[in-house]
Amino acid sequence: MSLDAPDPDAHLTHSVLHDTPVGPLTLVAAGDALTGLYMTDQRHRPPQETFGHPADPGDAPFAEAIAQLRSHFRGELTSFDLPLALRGTPFQRRVWAALCTIPYGETVSYGQLAERLGAPSAARAVGLANGRNPVGIIVPCHRVVGANGSLTGYGGGLDRKRRLLAFERADGALFPAEACD
Repeated sequence: MSLDAPDPDAHLTHSVLHDTPVGPLTLVAAGDALTGLYMTDQRHRPPQETFGHPADPGDAPFAEAIAQLRSHFRGELTSFDLPLALRGTPFQRRVWAALCTIPYGETVSYGQLAERLGAPSAARAVGLANGRNPVGIIVPCHRVVGANGSLTGYGGGLDRKRRLLAFERADGALFPAEACD
């Protein structure tokens, strides 16, 4: 999955996927690439008015994102392949790219992720960048935990983080199929 920079001239649009096991997800796009996936009450969620005009969920890239999210929540998809255009600093973008390398069902600590980036003393900066991930679930920031394995901060809330990790470890058994269609 490529984490391209967004086209500065592309107009933002959004669509909402209401029926997910983690609540409604607002998808935001610039042209044909996703720039955001936001949960209700998410920390660092931009104001709704910045998401652009509402779009048909059948339009690109929403249709494919919705199909992949539903497949993911049914336990059929373990990694996403979607066009992304993420706004962030070069360091944030490096962290987000590294998040995509964490295998499904596994976790790493902030310190381990910092080491993978060649910046072993940057665990706190990695945590801050992780918290600013604009496409949670798709870029799996929920797979990062504290040094002792504890669940620490998650923009979507610790309950959602706990449920997402348990879901991945249980091979999809936690979210009933009817909640994913």
